[in-house]
Amino acid sequence: MTKDGVTEERPLTESSFEEAMGELESLVRRLEEGRFPLEEAIQVYERGTALRKHCEAKLKAAHMKVEQIMINAEGNVTMKPFGDSGDV
Repeated sequence: MTKDGVTEERPLTESSFEEAMGELESLVRRLEEGRFPLEEAIQVYERGTALRKHCEAKLKAAHMKVEQIMINAEGNVTMKPFGDSGDV
């Protein structure tokens, strides 16, 4: 941690959705409490924006995987690989 209680920034590529969301929630709480001088608040806001984008990308990827679950004419659930353009 830094002197003002801000955690060291971990590269987003190493963060799971849950970790990034937890960090984002913590930053939002602290911003709402007004615990930062203006310059630091701007840096925290920028980190929050990056975390939000990271979480959105993770959700989008998960959504695309879920969309690949198909039900065929017989009612059987099958998995279609993402990006597979073949008919089911």
